[in-house]
Amino acid sequence: MKSDFLLAVTQLATERRLPRDVVVDAIEAALVSAFKKEVVGSDNISVKILPTTGDIVLTIHKIIVDSVEDTNNEISLDEAFAYRKDSKLGETLDIVVETPEAAGRIAAQTAKQVVLQRLREAERNVVYEEYATRINEIISGVVQRVDPEQIIINLGRTEAVMPKEESVESEHYRPGQRIRVVVREVERGVNGARIIVSRANNSLIERLFELEVPEVATGAVVLSSIAREPGYRTKVAVETRQDGVDPVGSCVGLRGVRIQNIVNELNGEKIDVIPWNADPLVYISQALSPSQVTKVEILGDKRALIIVPDSQLSLAIGREGQNARLAAKLTGWRIDIRSNTEIMVAEGEVVEPEDGLVAIEEEQAAKQDVTVDVAPVTSPELEEENETAEQIVAEESDPISSDSDTEQEVETLSTDESVAPSRQSEINDEDIEQALKELELEEAALNEIEEEQSEEEDGPEESFDFDEFLKDYQAESETGGQGIRFAEDIFPEKGGRFKDGRSGGNRRGGQSGGRRGGGR
Repeated sequence: MKSDFLLAVTQLATERRLPRDVVVDAIEAALVSAFKKEVVGSDNISVKILPTTGDIVLTIHKIIVDSVEDTNNEISLDEAFAYRKDSKLGETLDIVVETPEAAGRIAAQTAKQVVLQRLREAERNVVYEEYATRINEIISGVVQRVDPEQIIINLGRTEAVMPKEESVESEHYRPGQRIRVVVREVERGVNGARIIVSRANNSLIERLFELEVPEVATGAVVLSSIAREPGYRTKVAVETRQDGVDPVGSCVGLRGVRIQNIVNELNGEKIDVIPWNADPLVYISQALSPSQVTKVEILGDKRALIIVPDSQLSLAIGREGQNARLAAKLTGWRIDIRSNTEIMVAEGEVVEPEDGLVAIEEEQAAKQDVTVDVAPVTSPELEEENETAEQIVAEESDPISSDSDTEQEVETLSTDESVAPSRQSEINDEDIEQALKELELEEAALNEIEEEQSEEEDGPEESFDFDEFLKDYQAESETGGQGIRFAEDIFPEKGGRFKDGRSGGNRRGGQSGGRRGGGR
């Protein structure tokens, strides 16, 4: 039985992933709670399990006094001499009971609860100590539950919490998905250790580079600085600590295999690897990659002016300023990006047009801005001639004019001696007659068009004689007929006529009326 007891202890320790000593301590504490009330009746006891044989040794601790008042916790000096010859008053005497009496059912149940509680506390302590030493290290887990404010990840022995701010906005998590996270914080809680993990922290980038790049793991290549916008883009500055090692090439790998593995783990997040340089001019220009930089000027107080070609301005700034923002975080400098054209205009230099577009725009603007000053005419003859010419132009611009005005104009032109001779020779009687005929034809065509439009809008006139209708109705009623039943008899089809020869009305109204009449 003793060997079976030790075997059970070992099995329990294996299942709980706890050290064997921790399980034994929990059982000893449970036996103390079971023996102290029912077997001994004293709280000053201890239980020891021998690791070799599994025997249970109970020890009772009593104080040596002259007069015993509490037999469970005190012992007289004479009785103490029986256990130890050198006993003295006031000392504590340990009385060993190698074979204690068996505890009852209630004591056994109490011992069981104590064992389970102690084992749970031991597990929590072990978990806390394990993960407290793994801060900023990468671990793997399975998504267990996705909540609006946090994500629960199962780590096997315990659960971890990834708050919303530590997750990547562009990533979509689903239960059962295996992901890699980095441990950010470990706290002691009422229900055990609370582990907070992250996928948005820069430590994840560092650990992934250490896993994929051996030079980073050994320290030959160091990640000097990291600037990251989780889920979108990351810039990493690397430097070498060993001669002959290319830091950028080591991180990228053959045909980009190493960096591609990291990108795949980050679900397509772009990564720019740039070499670190002690010279801020070179470092800042390389931090703005993949754009090209023309010049870098240091303005003081950690501020720099970056000059880029006009075609590279949008690439240097990036979408919504992302590239410039990451470069500023990476270098620690405040960056102001300007194009070559902006700098030349600010300095007052002449800007050469690109592809001739600017030159064309300037030429068109120059044409629009040209103004011509004409000297006033002082000669009376010239003034009269100009007024006559203006009248001719105004009359020619109006295609529709009265005949009287045209004849009067011709007479005026023919009798006006101030008109130039060349102008009088161009105007003759045939031209006047031809112009009058054209005007008459145009007026006739316009009148016809207006009449047709008015007819289409108004439609054919429809007439209805109620007296005639009443006579027909009375005549048919006197001859024994049933009267008028169908609306076609009243409103025949469009273009048709009544039986007596009168013109008809609307076709649509007649047909609909006939169907209604037949229904009745």
